[in-house]
Amino acid sequence: MDFLTVFTQPYLLLLVGVGTFAGVYVGAIPGLSVTMAVSILISFTFSWDVYPAISLMIGIFMGGVYGGSRTAILLNIPGAPSAIATALDGYPMAQRGEAGTAIGVTTVMSFFGGFVGIAVLAAAAPVVSSFALTFQPRDYMLLAVLGILLVGSLSSGSLLKGIFAGAFGIAVGAVGMDPLTFTPRFTFDLPLLRGGISFIAVMIGMFGVSEVLLQLHHVRTPGVRQQITKIVPSWGTIRRYLPLSLQTSSIGVIIGALPGTGGDIAALMAYDHAKRVTKTPERAFGDGAMEGLVAPESANNAAVGGAFIPMMTLGIPGDAVTAIMIGALFIHGLNPGPMLMIDHPDMFWFIVGALCTANIFMLIFGLTGIRLFVKIVDIPRAVLIPLIMLLSIVGAYAVNNSITDVYWMLGFGVFGYFMRLYGYPLGPVILGVILSRLLDDNWRRAIISEREDLGRFFSGVFHSPLSTVLFLAVILIFVSQTPIWRAAKARIFRSPNT
Repeated sequence: MDFLTVFTQPYLLLLVGVGTFAGVYVGAIPGLSVTMAVSILISFTFSWDVYPAISLMIGIFMGGVYGGSRTAILLNIPGAPSAIATALDGYPMAQRGEAGTAIGVTTVMSFFGGFVGIAVLAAAAPVVSSFALTFQPRDYMLLAVLGILLVGSLSSGSLLKGIFAGAFGIAVGAVGMDPLTFTPRFTFDLPLLRGGISFIAVMIGMFGVSEVLLQLHHVRTPGVRQQITKIVPSWGTIRRYLPLSLQTSSIGVIIGALPGTGGDIAALMAYDHAKRVTKTPERAFGDGAMEGLVAPESANNAAVGGAFIPMMTLGIPGDAVTAIMIGALFIHGLNPGPMLMIDHPDMFWFIVGALCTANIFMLIFGLTGIRLFVKIVDIPRAVLIPLIMLLSIVGAYAVNNSITDVYWMLGFGVFGYFMRLYGYPLGPVILGVILSRLLDDNWRRAIISEREDLGRFFSGVFHSPLSTVLFLAVILIFVSQTPIWRAAKARIFRSPNT
């Protein structure tokens, strides 16, 4: 088996195609995660040969990461965490009748980002994985702090409101049993809270239910007619955004190669990068900027290839899906890690070929069926609002088959509704929940490794070049988001004639 095998065997090609098609639509349904779909597949495919099983899983993985953007654009409900940033500008475009354009651009840029990630996996897997191994617990902690500071980029209004939203998300993510000491945190002696609060329930409630409650103010307003005459973006459009896509794809590969991170963090960091490097967008970010679609969609698909790098070279999963795939390889008698590339190099190149095939299928399925898909937003609001509510309830319940998650979803939906009414951003809340565990675990690992001595902790930061760079980036990002910095910058660059 090698790189060309998946292209030359119709059975494997069919499995990749079926998996990709299913992944696109699983990813588009809130609550049906790619991780859940791949984990279910293990129980169906453990008796198969390893190549058909991996083909199907890779197809679902690649299609699912892209599929989350569909409902993010059309309904402002991210189908997956990696599509949260996409909703910030995709939904405003759909409200203007540009859903077809938005989906077309995200599909092409997802395809490009996916190939960047695959190319890096094929050409530089050992180098990138070695770099990822240099990250110590304090570096992961600083990476989480960098992510949390993105609240300034994700909040279009007051920085204080963004910080409050991010801090609230961190607190929500900390609810439950402490993973280190196994003591209750923020449970208030309620058994209901000991298992924590489902992130999916928070996400669906914040985006889906709050959107339903806002739309109740406009039930009689006719829907926006979508312009879907031109779905495939022009070469001029692609060429214009290709440099940004290449930059954010690089971010996606690096973040994806860091164990325990994934496409959701990569997409948010790419969105922040786009806001910083784009000086004059045609539209403001958060109001339908094309750059706000290009950056996160390139990054989260590039992170797929990045996530396979530590899995294939070190036996360390890059994200939850590759962790499941490691289990699948073990079931089939293979041992992911350095010896896999020595003893079974054909398996490595087969996975690269399957990823390439899935990426091509993703482009085909992504650019077809859009006219039917965008009919969702043409449905009268009196019909669409109950459908969104039903979809939200089913999505929240499907994660753990728990009615409790539905109650959490409704509660966070009402809370998110009032946050939106008073100008508080929802993105930082979700970001805080995502990064809460990463920040908490690695802070404690870092301080324990330094024998609970803060002096040694900060000394270690400045003795490691990587830690120093991350620490200085944290300081720079924090300072750059303050009003004092903006005023000083305006004063420095003010024209002498003004």
